[in-house]
Amino acid sequence: MTKVENIPLSRKLSAFVALSKADLAVIERLHRRRRSFASGRDMVHQGQAGQAAYILSVGWVCSYKIQPDGTRQIVDIQVPGDFLGLRSVLLRTSDHSFEPIGEIQAAEVLPGDLLEVFAQAPRLALAILWAVSRDEAMVVEHLVCIGRRDAEARMAHFLLELGSRLALVKMGSKAGYDCPLTQYHLADALGLSAVHVNRVLRQLRDSGLVTFRDGHVTFHDYNRLVELAEFDPAYLDQIGPLLK
Repeated sequence: MTKVENIPLSRKLSAFVALSKADLAVIERLHRRRRSFASGRDMVHQGQAGQAAYILSVGWVCSYKIQPDGTRQIVDIQVPGDFLGLRSVLLRTSDHSFEPIGEIQAAEVLPGDLLEVFAQAPRLALAILWAVSRDEAMVVEHLVCIGRRDAEARMAHFLLELGSRLALVKMGSKAGYDCPLTQYHLADALGLSAVHVNRVLRQLRDSGLVTFRDGHVTFHDYNRLVELAEFDPAYLDQIGPLLK
């Protein structure tokens, strides 16, 4: 069994708070109901009520909304260490759907589990609130990306953000990272067509900045890519207060 210190959620929250043994014990209990989900079948449906939240431990998930005309807008990509549907549990109804990208493993979290965290581990509860606030900051940045950045900068920013998030759980670096997303995922996340995504990725590769091929993102010139995207990772708050 994976040591609790190496669970992605532990790695992520450790950026904000120095986790005690008691905190780690609570995180371990949050992972006691482990489930596997197959690719392509929604874990949670838009409009669904009374569902649990989840902590993603293995694999990637996309959260999305279906528009009246049947088109899909991906609102976020979840990676290991992320919560799924936490807001929906508190609001009782999910306002979007969650679809696994490949087979995934996640821990089911019930409202009572959250009450336990807040009652028994207030510092850990504060770290979870930090994680939720950070997710909200990312959604704001995504809105700016789609509304104000051109296609190349939008793609560069998206790939850089994913790299930073994965680095937090030791799954990525400034050299690159494994990425299971297809060009259709990128299109639905960035408000582009699949054809446009292909063209933009080719332009970024030909410019010697980044290559996305065979499920792997390789950064060739990280600093120039940051400059192109005007990527300021401050909104990710990955060097938090680290409360003792």
